[in-house]
Amino acid sequence: MLITISGLPGSGTTTVSRLVADALGLARLPGGEVFRQMAAEAGMTLAEFGVHAQDHPSIDRELDDRLAARAGLRAVRVWVDCADEVRAERVAVRDGTTAAQALADNAARSDLERARYRAVYAIDLDDRSTYDLVLDSTTEPPEALTARIVDRARVLDAEGYWSAR
Repeated sequence: MLITISGLPGSGTTTVSRLVADALGLARLPGGEVFRQMAAEAGMTLAEFGVHAQDHPSIDRELDDRLAARAGLRAVRVWVDCADEVRAERVAVRDGTTAAQALADNAARSDLERARYRAVYAIDLDDRSTYDLVLDSTTEPPEALTARIVDRARVLDAEGYWSAR
């Protein structure tokens, strides 16, 4: 069983993915954490590494390689939306900065990621049509989002979704 949970920085994907993994007994492999690890290995901040990655498509290919163990599996694809101001407040707490700085950093990072994903993968990060579930963490707590994802995964599992390739 594979569940991908995507969203912009501060949308709650890490929290929700932990809860979903615990509820379903799944291992987690967060792409964002792998990207952060790659930034640390390169001796760069996350923001610096994001700018660097824009001019070096090999960064995304390496990220793909590190995540390739999961390639080929059918997945429940989830996108977690969240208001920009709420995301900024969460990132500010997480990173020990101000909400205003986090808002600016989030906007810059999101712009870079949109451009990179379009250039490297021909993916429009604003197109939600490819997702099975689009949730909003602005006011909905992580536990409620988790319940919706877990319910969807269990229904699909009962229907043989992962065995029907």
